[in-house]
Amino acid sequence: MRKLRYGVESIWFIVALILWWWIASSASTNVFFPPLSTILETLWRDLSNGLLLGYLAFSLSNLAVGLFFAIVIGVGLGLLIGEIRWLREALDPFVNFARSVPQAALVPLIIGTFGLGPGPKIYTIAFACVFPILLNTIDGVRGIEPTIRRFGKVYRITPWRYFRRVVLPGALPQIFAGIRVALPIGITVMVVSELYAANRGVGFYILNSSSTFQMAQTWAGAVLVGIVGYAIILIFSRIERIPLRWYFKSGAMAQ
Repeated sequence: MRKLRYGVESIWFIVALILWWWIASSASTNVFFPPLSTILETLWRDLSNGLLLGYLAFSLSNLAVGLFFAIVIGVGLGLLIGEIRWLREALDPFVNFARSVPQAALVPLIIGTFGLGPGPKIYTIAFACVFPILLNTIDGVRGIEPTIRRFGKVYRITPWRYFRRVVLPGALPQIFAGIRVALPIGITVMVVSELYAANRGVGFYILNSSSTFQMAQTWAGAVLVGIVGYAIILIFSRIERIPLRWYFKSGAMAQ
């Protein structure tokens, strides 16, 4: 009964919003705002014939590879920068400058420099995702209790074991928080990167439909991005509970 109530509380607003959209758009004759029923029919048609599935696979593969590089770089550098004070002070101006650059503004520059294909799109996704992960990792390392650090020094464990057994577990909740923040950013940049000189991907599908005034397809692509983004974040929220079981359990006990 408790799970049922939680499920209702989680989805009632989404259901109400969909119903409102369906009713409000049912009699629409505006070419730029087609009925939701038409949008969903178009979405189902292009998923069924394989067109959108192929584009979606291309987009998600770019997202996965870009996010992988962002995690490796962000966590690796974040652990070092958070732990080594002089390195943190030296790189702080560069990190703050780079994170202030709008990621979407770099998309045409990167594609113009490196050309077409999945490579430049992966670079832009990785660049956009790396800073939330990097900054959260640094904060996670700096937030480790000094007592825990002293224990590591007292027992004279090796630097590798110290990072693996002390620093990484202590920073893990913040690392996952950074990845959670990076996911929607990566999805946004994934779509934006496919608006420039692309011949595949969900972003290309949206741009091509819009340029030929097929607005139902344009809306269908946007709805698909929202559904996929929500599903990815929902799946990630379940996955993170496995390595952070101790963290969530301690939070529940504290309540």
